[in-house]
This record gives sequence, structure tokens and C-alpha cells, in this order.
Amino acid sequence: MLLYGLPLLDILVIVAYFLVVLWIGYRAMQRINSSEDYFLAGRKFGKGIQTFAAFGQGTSAESAVTTTTMVSTNGAAGIGMSLISGIITMPVFWMTTMWYRRLRYLSLAEFFVERYGSKRMAGFYAVIQTLLFMIVAATGFTAMSKTVAAIAEKPEVALTQIEQEERALATELQGLQEKDYRLLTEKELDRMDELGAMSPRSNFSTINRTYLTLGLAIVILLYAVSGGLEAAFITDMIQGIFIILLTLMLIPFAMAKINSVYEVEGVMGTFTAFHENLPEAFFQVLGSPSLPQFTWYFIVAFGLLFMVNTGVQANQLTAAGSAKDDETARIGFLTGIFIKRYCSVIWGFLAMMTLLLYGAKVSDPDMVWGMATRDLLPTGLVGLMIACLMAALMSTADALMLTSSSLLTNNVYKPLFPNKSDRHYIFMGRLFCLAYIIGGVSIALVLDDVFTLFLFMITFNSVIAAAFWLGMVWRRASRSAAWVSIIVTTLFTLLLPIFLPLLPGVRSDENLLKETEGYAVERVYVSKEYDVRSRASEIAVWDALNAAGKAEGLRPQALALGEKFVKNDYVQSRSIFWQKGIVKDSNGVSVGSGMLKVELVLLDWLGFKLEENKYALNETITAVCRLVIPFGLLVFISCFTRGEESRRLDFFFARLRTPALADHERDAIEVDRVRQNPARCDELRLFPGTNWEFRKWTSADWKGQGMVFLAGGGVIVLLYLLLTIGG
Repeated sequence: MLLYGLPLLDILVIVAYFLVVLWIGYRAMQRINSSEDYFLAGRKFGKGIQTFAAFGQGTSAESAVTTTTMVSTNGAAGIGMSLISGIITMPVFWMTTMWYRRLRYLSLAEFFVERYGSKRMAGFYAVIQTLLFMIVAATGFTAMSKTVAAIAEKPEVALTQIEQEERALATELQGLQEKDYRLLTEKELDRMDELGAMSPRSNFSTINRTYLTLGLAIVILLYAVSGGLEAAFITDMIQGIFIILLTLMLIPFAMAKINSVYEVEGVMGTFTAFHENLPEAFFQVLGSPSLPQFTWYFIVAFGLLFMVNTGVQANQLTAAGSAKDDETARIGFLTGIFIKRYCSVIWGFLAMMTLLLYGAKVSDPDMVWGMATRDLLPTGLVGLMIACLMAALMSTADALMLTSSSLLTNNVYKPLFPNKSDRHYIFMGRLFCLAYIIGGVSIALVLDDVFTLFLFMITFNSVIAAAFWLGMVWRRASRSAAWVSIIVTTLFTLLLPIFLPLLPGVRSDENLLKETEGYAVERVYVSKEYDVRSRASEIAVWDALNAAGKAEGLRPQALALGEKFVKNDYVQSRSIFWQKGIVKDSNGVSVGSGMLKVELVLLDWLGFKLEENKYALNETITAVCRLVIPFGLLVFISCFTRGEESRRLDFFFARLRTPALADHERDAIEVDRVRQNPARCDELRLFPGTNWEFRKWTSADWKGQGMVFLAGGGVIVLLYLLLTIGG
């Protein structure tokens, strides 16, 4: 018996999961007595829950889906792009995670009140973070709904007449795209452009994605709004286990299918099939022709940008601030994030398997994961996979929802309506949870592209990052300078990139349609079966072109298995100023797509010849600008403006050097001692007598850094093994 395209057993698994989650929310609600209980669960969690809280917040339904899309487009470089950049930032996070616990705040917005004495800056930060978290939620909702919709695919006999016609168009488009474009007639080329603009679907679902998104949003509201952060983090622990199950579940079934399709045996047979049926360039992490911007200098710049933007996310304090002490906070946080890094490698491995099995059969790459689930898993496990996907989304959305609620309650609502009861503020917090979910769902229903949402998230926090990082380590950072940095960066990274393209003629302006020059990359490979087949296909195409009088150059030579050969890849020209490149509109006119890279437009206006750079260098320049401009402005303006009140800064930095204790009463006594005598912690300063507030490292710091490097090295080794075994 099928219900919404799923067997009854799968439906029962999903329902059972939801019932458990709602019960946890009800139990946690009975233990809420204060705002701290609601927003930070009484600061009582140990390493286990902290680990899965960090893992759950850093992982959502889009994580596996985005990785699959990246690998399908860019090969192994798609895994490495975010993985390596993330790993190089981990040593910094080991040192900074304890900050969030030692601040002892309910929300990170309080930092801007205490450090800069500005409630308005805290309110601005609260609104910016809420918008960011709505985008994060929208990304997860979109990825989850697309995947579940692909799992519950309509059988062909159930398609309506309109759906059958659309599928026929998608099949026609795929057939044209699989042909060599040089063999297509003028009429076929026009038809391919026409169908490409239509983007017809080849897959249809028995599930309405809108209703699915709304239903899941209601469940998140019911358990997280009622039970607060305790309910969110306890379910995160359960959901973290489910996410790991999601990561591992498909592997044996996918291997079995590959062994059957490609007539190989065992685990080694799967790896052999990879290297025999995928191009060798697919396994390159650095210097891949498919992802030319992934160079060592781009990795460094992107890694730094990722670090500064992630470090100022408000959920960092939520994750670390709920720990019982600062050591628990950073051990739990780093462990959870490293589990995600290892899972990312496995997601990339699974993406390679789905690419091997399905290739270009799916019109929307965001739906590949769902297609694989439906095709590979038996009844019962499909329901568990859907529960895992929902868990991945919920584990992120619940914590971000409560973080947003805390920000808006304590830094926007409370300053406007002070002196209310704790019960009143908890009630308002629940209303803000509702507003957050409505915003996230609305964005998800309007924007349907997971990868576009993901790219936008990466640089969103540039507007506030400099004020946070310099405020934490440099006493001279002033309120006036912070505001200048925030306003200018908001203008250049958010407002102008989004709203300038809305002006008439901007997207089609010739000066903004400049592209980098394409270039050839020559590499020597040892031929595999894939290369032999590809060369035979090239010869067949050349012969067909020759018969039509269109052939150019010499006929390619046949290739033998194991023979060395030179492969010339051509890196296409790329748009300099448009995030998603240059496309043709409905009238056939070239227009820019996506957001505008305003920093590069300004450099071009100043006379820099960006079209002479490689795309990798221009992308690096963009990342560097989003680091240098906000930080440089803040430093420069601070040198000419009045600093902040010394007494307030003395207490702020002294408290950062005071360990947070699990015993709340003892911790309060220690903080009061520091308040009375901030100088008692001065011996811990690395540069006494200066404006720099770096802390001396302890033996625990050094040991922790050693473990971070070992864990990071393990991720790289695992990635290397998965890419080289069988090659």
C-alpha cells in the first residue's frame, strides 16, 4: 500500500521519529524557569551534547546535496574547495571558541553593547544575523524538499498530460545536449537554446513541496518553541546520529549497484570502476580544469574569509555558550565540526558514486540524492533516510531559530520595552521563533536554487566581521570606526551587488560583460578505459565532420590502454563581474546573471586590467577585498577617533582571560573579583603595555593545537585515499 508515493512502513518510520521529537520538546518545556534556561539551557551541557550540537548546527539537509552538486560539476575539486579552506581555519577556532563561553552572554549581540557601548550596533547585528539564518533555513528547506520530492517520484502511468509533455521536452533536450554540438544543424542548435531557456522537468513527485516545507516548519516550531535550546540540543544529539547514518547508509547499496552495472566485484571493484569510467581530471583537487579558481592562493584567501565570517555568526555563542565550562565548549565544538569534515569527504565519495550511476540523467542536480535513495534503498530504510534528511534540517533550523529569537528579544525588543517579566520575554521569544520560520519558509518558496543560496551565505557576515574580530583583540578599535566599516561593507557586499543590477541597462552594459581570456592547459596522463572510449568517440565525431566537410586539423590517433598521452584542456573565458556568469535573455541578448562583484567593478574603473588576469586571481582579489576593506577601514579610522572607555575595556578583556566554571555561583564570584580588580589577570597578557589583548598559551592550548593538526591531517589523508585507491 502506497501513501504519497511511499510504502506504509516508510511512513510509519517518519511518524515515529516526529513523535519522539515532539515528546522531547514537551519534557524540556517543563524545566524552563528563566530566559537563560530557554535560550541557553541553563549552561549545563557536557562534551557529548556539545559535540552533536556543533555538528548539528554546522550540518543541514543541503550539506550532502550541495556536495553532490559541486562534485557533479567540478569533480574532486568540488570536495576540496570547502573542505581544505575549512580545515585551515580550525586552529584559530580552537583558540576562539572559549571566547564565546567566557563572554557569558545570552546572545553575541551583547558583545557590541559592552565592547563598543552601542545598543544600536547590537540591534543592527541582531537583524543581520536573523536575515542570514533565514537564508540558511531556506537553503535547508529547499534541499530537503527537493530530495524528498525526488524520492516520492510519480510513476509514468500517474503523470498528467501536461507532465508527460514536459518530460518529453526534457528528454528531447537531453538528447540534443548529449550530441557533439558541431554535428547539430542550425535548427537543432536553436531548438536546444529554446528548450534550455524553458528548463523542462524530467522528474515529478507525488508530494507537494510547498506543503512538505510548511508541515516540517510546524513540527520545528512545536518542539523548539516549547522546549527552548534544551529541546533543540537534545534532539540535535539524536539527529546528529541520524545524519551520520545518512552519510553511511547509501554506501553498501551504491557499491552493489556499481558492481552490477560495471561488472566488477567488491569494494576495490567500485574504486576501479571510478578510475575506468571517469576522466582522470575528475580526481584532481588542485589545478583542476573544471574548477580553475581552486589554486593555493585562492584557498588561503577563501579560508581566511570563511574563518572571519563564520567566527562572527551568532550561533557560535549559542553552541559554545550552553556548555558548562569553556574547556567543554571548545572540545565539544571542535569535535563536532571535525565530524562534519570527515562526513564531507564521505559525501563527496557518495557523490562520485551517484555520478557514476546516473550521470546526466537527472535534469536538476539538487535531486540526485533523492533519486539515489529511491533507487538503491529497500522499504523501511527509505523512510529512515527521509527522517535523516529532516533531522539534518531540523538540527540546524531549531538552533538558528532560537539564536535569532534570542537576538531579537534581548537586543531589539528588550531595549524598546524594558522592565518586563522573564515570562513576558520568553513569550516574545516564541513569537520571534514564529517570525523566523515564516521568513525562512518564504525565502525557500521564492528562491529554488540550493547552490545560489549557499554562495550568498558564505560572504554575508563580511559586514560585521571586522568590528567583532578587532574588537576582541585590539583595545584601540573605536565605535565610530566600527560603524564606518559596517556601513561601507554593507554597501559594497550586500546593497550594491543586489540592487545595482535592478537598474535598467546594468546587466547588459558592455563594460560589465568583460570576460577573462580562455587558456589551454596541457597535462600528461596514462590512459584508462574512459580515455580509450573518449578517444574513439572523438575519432567518430571527426570522421562525421570530415564527411560533412567540416573537420578541422588532423584526425585524432587511436589510444591504447595504459599508453601515455597528452591531454589539452581548455579553460573557458569567465565573466569578471557577474557571480553566475553571462547568459542570453529571452531576446538573445547577453546579460549578466547573479549578483554584481562591485569591488572588481571599482578596480576596473581605476584602470586595473582584470581581463588579463586568470579567473582564479580575480576571485582571490574579490575575497581579499572583502577582508582588507572592512579591516583596513576600521584600523585607519580608529587611529583618528577617540577610543572606548578604559574602565569598561579593562573589565571586558580581564573577563575574557577568566575561565568560565561549571559551578555558576563560583563563576559569578570570580567575575565579580575581576570587576573589582581587572589588573589581577594582566600576567596572562602576551603583549603587556600595548593595545593588543592576545592571551599567553597554556599547555592545554598547545596540546589542543596538536590534536587539531592530527585530526585535520586525517581528513586530508582520507580524501587522498578515496581519490587514489584503484587508480
